[in-house]
Amino acid sequence: MVEVEAHITGIVWKIECKVGDQIEEGDTVVTLESMKMEMPVEAEDPGVVKEILCEEGQPVDEGDTLVILE
Repeated sequence: MVEVEAHITGIVWKIECKVGDQIEEGDTVVTLESMKMEMPVEAEDPGVVKEILCEEGQPVDEGDTLVILE
């Protein structure tokens, strides 16, 4: 399993995937808003979305797991 983590502290602006989606390396899975800027969170490895651990509008800290790929 691969965990996709937040690289900055911010607010989950938009979830760009759903459970069951095939994700490729470099695909944006979540967009975070930090300091009025939208920051994409990209998958570092390919996989299938197994679980989404955040929801839109939720504050997250750097290092929090947002999505789990299988």
